[in-house]
Amino acid sequence: MPTVTGPYVPGTPCWVDLMVPDQEAALDFYRDLFGWQGEVGPPETGGYAVCTLKGQPVAGIMAAMNPDGSKPDPMPPTVWTTYLATADLAATEKKCAGNGGQVMVPGMDVMTLGRMAVMSDPTGAVFGLWQAMDFRGAGIVNEPGAFIWSELNTADTDIAASFYSKTLGLTAAPLEGGGGYLALSAEGRTVGGMQALSGIDGLPPGTPSHWLTYFSVDDTDSTVDALVRAGGNILQAPFDMMAGRMAVVQDPQGGVFAVINATAPESA
Repeated sequence: MPTVTGPYVPGTPCWVDLMVPDQEAALDFYRDLFGWQGEVGPPETGGYAVCTLKGQPVAGIMAAMNPDGSKPDPMPPTVWTTYLATADLAATEKKCAGNGGQVMVPGMDVMTLGRMAVMSDPTGAVFGLWQAMDFRGAGIVNEPGAFIWSELNTADTDIAASFYSKTLGLTAAPLEGGGGYLALSAEGRTVGGMQALSGIDGLPPGTPSHWLTYFSVDDTDSTVDALVRAGGNILQAPFDMMAGRMAVVQDPQGGVFAVINATAPESA
């Protein structure tokens, strides 16, 4: 169902956010592209903007900044981060470190909303952890303008599969008809995907392991056209595949994401 009414099962992608040099420009871009509503948040949240769709939280956009509020120099890359749900952040953080991962941002309280951390898996892919309290994560998924899928593109699927199994209880299994694509499941339900970097056509040499965020759209081609007119770039032009018609694109500040008009069963 598009509207999320209960807690996310541990291991499920539950939130995505964007760290970007120009927050206002990003808010304008994604409002025009996906219909999101959002504004710079209060100082106590570092200005973090919770964007909404149909009145429900759908994604976050934040300005890149140092802990003291100053601008980083050099500016870090613009990136979308996928957050995986956990019922016990401290325990998951410990498992992550114990299974070859690295703690990049240690667990911290986000007021009464929840607890978060940022990690990297043994293949170098960065992801977030979210332990919900007052805020469970995305309130709407799997419909146009909302998050629909997270995909781990990794240098080593065996190492990654073992790590996410031991750390978050995710299981990896070949997706029927997927040509080497793996489904990631939490408590028996498919919640994401995984594939080897070596099997992805057109990737620049040296592309690191990463989680790729997909957003649902009504029309992939027209969305990509609008993105280009707004200053974005096409990394992989629209094409048809088993789950629908998709494209991989880049926003005007360099943030990479995918858009898809899905025709196959959805997750999240």
